[in-house]
Amino acid sequence: MFYDLNVLKTAYAMATHAGQRQAVIARNMANADTPGYQPRDIEPFHKALETSGREVTMMATRRGHLHGGTGAQPWAEHQAAPSGDPNGNGVSLEEEMLKSVEVKRQHDRALAIYKSSMNILRTSLGRG
Repeated sequence: MFYDLNVLKTAYAMATHAGQRQAVIARNMANADTPGYQPRDIEPFHKALETSGREVTMMATRRGHLHGGTGAQPWAEHQAAPSGDPNGNGVSLEEEMLKSVEVKRQHDRALAIYKSSMNILRTSLGRG
């Protein structure tokens, strides 16, 4: 009855992206005093979703049923903008902290979407 729900896949992808981006931010912060270290980042989730190459239009797999496609998660790290530190280190702890807060919000949003979707499924099954 319920299979291949794209809202759950999207929430999972958003949470996974947040976890991967948090790991990159943590690595940047750990190397804040490393001479010559340049910060890395992962493109924002909405851009990765837009450029994933997957079909974003829904297609009917049978009468009365709509089903969307899924694609790979292209979240490659890239060089972030350097801050211009005298020792050649491009990490700004303030910027990394702001990115960390943004990632926390993204992860919380993904969990809220997942929780809401599960509540809707439970209610539709009469187990609300």
